Amino acid sequence: MINGMKHLPTTEAAVAALRSIAEEYVVEIAVTHDIGADQTSRRSAAGFGVTTDPDGSLPHEAYVEFGGSPRVTVRLYPEDDALIDVEGVECPDIDRDEVPAFLRSVFGGLAWVRARRFPPGYFLMVPLPGDRVHKEYMPMITLTPWLSGRVR
Repeated sequence: MINGMKHLPTTEAAVAALRSIAEEYVVEIAVTHDIGADQTSRRSAAGFGVTTDPDGSLPHEAYVEFGGSPRVTVRLYPEDDALIDVEGVECPDIDRDEVPAFLRSVFGGLAWVRARRFPPGYFLMVPLPGDRVHKEYMPMITLTPWLSGRVR
């Protein structure tokens, strides 16, 4: 356990946790797996037909799409981090162990959009455990109906 959260040691464990969240919030989920150094996005320098890393491990990456509103996708990287996209707002470098809490905040209605008057701008704010908030800048043009409904 890390900060009261279950540690997700593998990509497959993280995918299982995301399937559980989809079931909890009654949203559809589609998962695509990329396995091997020649298939994962961060290992494009791997030679033709090379599937393992230099240390002999087999990298595993997953791309997860959730149905419904808000539109959410998650790319789980082999390096224990993730890229989460909420309605077109990319939130990079989310620790894999924090992905379930991040998604619970989004699907549970806790995430909001903070508006700044000057200079004008918007930030997607997603509460995380330990009284932390993930903050991601977003241009005004990217405000979707779901994001607009959460402006404070």
